[in-house]
Amino acid sequence: MYLPTVLVGLSGLLLQPVIAIDVDWTSDSSIKSAASTIAYGLVKYYTGNNTGDVPGNLPDPYYWWEAGAMFGVLIDYWAFTGDDSYNDITFQALQHQVGDDDDFMPSNQTKSEGNDDQGFWALAAMTAAEQNFTNPASDQPQWLALVQAVYNEYVNRWEPDTCGGGMRWQIYTFNNGYNYKNSVSNGCFFNVAARLARYTANATYADWASKIFEWEQGVGFMDSNYNVMDGAGNAGTENCTQINAAQFTYNAGLFLYGSAVMYNYTDGDDTWKTRVQGQVESISSVFFENGIMWEPSCEKTSAKCNTDQQSFKGHLSRWMALSAMLAPFTYDTIMPLLESTAKAAAEQCSGPASTDFKGVDGTACGFSWLQNSTFDGEYGVGEQMNALQVVMSPLADTATPPYTADSGGSSVGNANAGSSDDDKIDQPRAITTADKAGAGILTALVLGGLVGGTWFVWADGVMG
Repeated sequence: MYLPTVLVGLSGLLLQPVIAIDVDWTSDSSIKSAASTIAYGLVKYYTGNNTGDVPGNLPDPYYWWEAGAMFGVLIDYWAFTGDDSYNDITFQALQHQVGDDDDFMPSNQTKSEGNDDQGFWALAAMTAAEQNFTNPASDQPQWLALVQAVYNEYVNRWEPDTCGGGMRWQIYTFNNGYNYKNSVSNGCFFNVAARLARYTANATYADWASKIFEWEQGVGFMDSNYNVMDGAGNAGTENCTQINAAQFTYNAGLFLYGSAVMYNYTDGDDTWKTRVQGQVESISSVFFENGIMWEPSCEKTSAKCNTDQQSFKGHLSRWMALSAMLAPFTYDTIMPLLESTAKAAAEQCSGPASTDFKGVDGTACGFSWLQNSTFDGEYGVGEQMNALQVVMSPLADTATPPYTADSGGSSVGNANAGSSDDDKIDQPRAITTADKAGAGILTALVLGGLVGGTWFVWADGVMG
């Protein structure tokens, strides 16, 4: 096998034909070299630093949320490996996308932006605060304050009138999905609240984290076995009673990591320990096949996973590694799963260079890690980002835990940050029955498209 010799950072890349990524999993330097190769391939998809392009945006077909997710990954990549090659473009992107109100609602996104979209940019800023990423100048938006702005806006969007609480998927009435409450939007809220509680030691954030988690359980989006469902419609009389039972890795990851943060924040509270343990058991059962992570709601279906879904697994990988760091009692369950998955993911990074993949030839990362070294022909931002996160996960053993304000975190906050949604755009006409019917049709289509992908999950009896 002809293998790449890669040092940490771009300067060490040996750009020559190869047919896979080889890793000595007993060597941190070898793992960092592999991660460097994968990160290089990931960033080659990014065009926001090109003349005339918009910093922070990925090209089609990638949506804005995935760009925010990518920059969060690159911050942890720097923290885990010490490679600062991509810090400048990450800093530029995060600052460019803050918007006029310093809340990750830029004018070019606001009208179509959902709570989950905004959430992934907030999660990246939270990671910047926790990892002591380069702080902006004092007259620029600060990482912690940006997260607090999103949190405050989330609080204002909490809606007890339907489903007993929770946020809607979409922010504005005219967007499809407005009449749908889902785990990813509320999972972002939970994750942000938990991490703000730990970082600031402010109990108000912790109270909201508990409230969101308990609502998720009470409404039935998280069942008694800690399986996390997608969501449900809230229009008319639906009231979140017809739950879409599809399970996705990133939803499970949002709640697991937030719960591990709360376990850490509460110094090992038994309630949070039980919740973390239950989620680890659920994740181990639902999202791993023979020790390798997969996406059960779409990976083996004829429709396959769409562009968004092709990026979900990596987030669960990274959040599992961080959970093992903050809730050490999970380590012996989590890390063997991540190690076996990392090996499979590295083997799958064997695709050729092309007009689309401009990384090191022979290191394009495929999607299905179940295929091991047989390249599945799927490649893109999601696949590359997935592989990066799981391949670098063993480095959590020697990484510094996320900082807090008391342990060395230096980001400056603003507890009153944020603004009113009504002030951002001209308000549309009042929502009508026809609008509700249209959103209901969307929900039906979402449900219909997912049912085939979730049937075998029900048949296997892992839904609880």
